[in-house]
Amino acid sequence: MTVSVREVAALAKVSVGTVSNVMNRPEKVSPDTVERVQAAIRTLGFVRNDAARQLRAGRSRSIGLVVLDVGNPFFTDLARGAENRAAEAGLTVLLGNSDDDEERENAYLDLFEEQRVHGVLISPIGDAADRLARLRERGTPTVLLDRQSDNHNFSSVSVDDPAGGYTAARHLLEIGRRRLAFVGGPVSLQQVTDRLAGARLAVAEQPGATLEVIETAALSVLEGRAAGEALLARAATARPDAIFAANDLLAMGVLQALNMNGQVLVPGDIALIGYDDIAFASAAVVPLSSVRQPSELIGHTAVDLLLREATEGADAEHEQIVFQPELIVRASTGG
Repeated sequence: MTVSVREVAALAKVSVGTVSNVMNRPEKVSPDTVERVQAAIRTLGFVRNDAARQLRAGRSRSIGLVVLDVGNPFFTDLARGAENRAAEAGLTVLLGNSDDDEERENAYLDLFEEQRVHGVLISPIGDAADRLARLRERGTPTVLLDRQSDNHNFSSVSVDDPAGGYTAARHLLEIGRRRLAFVGGPVSLQQVTDRLAGARLAVAEQPGATLEVIETAALSVLEGRAAGEALLARAATARPDAIFAANDLLAMGVLQALNMNGQVLVPGDIALIGYDDIAFASAAVVPLSSVRQPSELIGHTAVDLLLREATEGADAEHEQIVFQPELIVRASTGG
């Protein structure tokens, strides 16, 4: 049974207003009275309804965060960075996993709006500009994660993915590989499209080099393993001599498939590079080369932008923060 503020006040023999002051402005109440009220709270097991209090104030002390795949360590690290920065500001983070499903994404956005969150951070699946614009018009500031905003209509924090894709493919070309394959998908994800565009640019600059695109249904280990098994089914002369996977989970799956075969060596026969530089990359059986994104810093910076927009309101200038990726060379490309 829920204990009310009136019951606390009755047991402590004070007014309801005094109980409110003890909980919100204890400096205005004498130490003896504070102790008496706190003792009554402990005795009755009273739990304050912060949600109701915050909603009455017009906005909760929570931030909604929607990511593409909570099983991807990149997004786990991003969420950690957001959570740490939010905690510094006295806020909490509510995490939603869209799982590459637009209906789930919209359901989380509806839920967060109903909860009157302080703001929303989102790595959208496709073009969600109209949906997010309506959210913002109704008073919920929004910042994009891991991708830039078309036309700069929203603040965003991202990494230069075309540069990252270029860097990955350029590295494979520099170690002498010429038959490259890009493994990634779905191509509806802007991150995948941008990384592929960068890789294509690097290959176009190298005479005699080719780039095959192997599209996957998701950015997962299982999809990477399936792509690796499909390559193993080919004749050796029909296989690429290097693979750029759109993220590390795909690269790990490809590596598993090649290792299980035992007849295709990484990097001897096929060099392999991923993207994100998740913690597991360096711990793989063949340590994985990767293009590093500053995942925690992305989350931290996005909260800073959101707090500024929440404070400045409609007058806030939309800012695009783009970090540069970093090439990490390990054994999978001969490092």
